Amino acid sequence: MGTSWSAMLVDPPANCQAAIEDGLARIIDQMSNWEADSAISRFNRTPVGDWMTLPPDMLTVLRAGLDMARLSNGAFDPAIGALVDQWGFGPAALPRPAPLIDSAPWQAIELDGDKARRIAHVALDFSGIAKGFAVDAMAAGLRALGVTNFLIEIGGELRGDGVKPDMQPWWVDVEPPPGLAIPVLRIALCGLSVATSGDYRRFRMEGDARLSHSIDPARGAPIPQKVASVTVLHEHAMLADAWATTITVMGPAQGMALATRHALPARLVLRTDDGAQEYMTPALAGMLE
Repeated sequence: MGTSWSAMLVDPPANCQAAIEDGLARIIDQMSNWEADSAISRFNRTPVGDWMTLPPDMLTVLRAGLDMARLSNGAFDPAIGALVDQWGFGPAALPRPAPLIDSAPWQAIELDGDKARRIAHVALDFSGIAKGFAVDAMAAGLRALGVTNFLIEIGGELRGDGVKPDMQPWWVDVEPPPGLAIPVLRIALCGLSVATSGDYRRFRMEGDARLSHSIDPARGAPIPQKVASVTVLHEHAMLADAWATTITVMGPAQGMALATRHALPARLVLRTDDGAQEYMTPALAGMLE
């Protein structure tokens, strides 16, 4: 996944590290665009119109991604792999501009039971949702081993269950965007996940422009250099991850309005000429009172 993982466990069994690593390897084998033999890479090479049976975890993530695409009117799109490559954030270097299709990329993916197919030349990319799914899978694996108190993290996406040995909750501070003075967001994770999408984590320079890895499917290009970070809390890390990506793409007005309508605890930090402007949904403000 191009990142690290960590776990703080209370009374861990002897085999827990091997179990975590095996679980993560299974997810990478299904959903990594950087592995040529992964299920997602094989799907993206399948001839247009041909059905492929998907492994269960990949099918779960694809269904969730398509649900989020419908909910966000395409701001979240699990089929923007070609755009990701064309802007230099994927395993392949493709020329720009992207070839246009008649509909949004996600609308070119069809499902039938446990099978999926492409009806146009699009490519799946789960970079906005797979880390969160992996956090959920790690948590489920730990609970299956009898571990009930833990804090786990993959690339900045976290999940806390139970309490610490001193009976305190798992307190975490959300990473602030570098160079911006904003209040520290400290939250207690107890049966809760948190995901943050930021323009400072993955970007590349093109001349004097800093290009964010967050792609706006409607524009076919990286989002403007304004949204510094979005943090979302949710019961499921997969959905926290997807929501953080969605709000980042939609921006402060539309994105935070959608989060508010769905009663999501979320915070957006916007870069301005005067520094930073913070937006917070009522659900998050209520949690901090």
